[in-house]
Amino acid sequence: MEVGLSTPRPGRQGHYSRDVTLRVVFADDNYLVREGVTALLAEVDGIDVVATADDVESLMRSVGDHSPDIVLTDIRMPPTHTNEGIEAAKRIRAEYPGVGVVVLSQYVEEDYAFSLLADGVAGMGYLLKERLTDLGELVRALQEVARGGSALDAEVVEALLARRNSRGPLEELTDREREVLQAMATGRNNATIAKTLFMSDRAVEKHIGSVFQKLGLVDEQEVNRRVMAVLAYLGANSPN
Repeated sequence: MEVGLSTPRPGRQGHYSRDVTLRVVFADDNYLVREGVTALLAEVDGIDVVATADDVESLMRSVGDHSPDIVLTDIRMPPTHTNEGIEAAKRIRAEYPGVGVVVLSQYVEEDYAFSLLADGVAGMGYLLKERLTDLGELVRALQEVARGGSALDAEVVEALLARRNSRGPLEELTDREREVLQAMATGRNNATIAKTLFMSDRAVEKHIGSVFQKLGLVDEQEVNRRVMAVLAYLGANSPN
């Protein structure tokens, strides 16, 4: 998993910092998962699971009652076990804009990812449920989303890029530019991209410039804001 950083969205700046306890509401209809993850997070300094929920309505009540910094929720919950987590994330964004949301999915579901990110990626996360086994990465994702950043699983970003592969400006990218774009979208900075792809810093900067020129995002100046713009671009005009 790679965690994407972004500039905190309006109204969130100063809402949470790593120097204070992160208040979490966790929603999952599976009792064992709910209790197991809660127990794991309870062992982490600076994390406080203030409530758990087993469906959307109890989740929304918990958010209203406890004013958490972030919600961690399964994507499938009663009554239909389809996209309740996505709909809950949208409601939370609309009703409680100061609360970040990380959605967990058993596997990459592109339509749901597009739907979640349609209104922007700030304060949102989409991770595969298997990442729950890596507590350090999960905590890092919760922290970044709580501060207004983003946390997108690398496999999610890869699927979004693949879906757009045959349409629009993305088809103009070279294979190397696509690799750089994927790395940027998953939150890696220039130095990490250079190390991962065995490139020089100068080469990375050149590819980034070319990517954003082809995508029409040349006015974005900061890497974090560019990441947000790329992900918003990938999510915009998604097929029904």
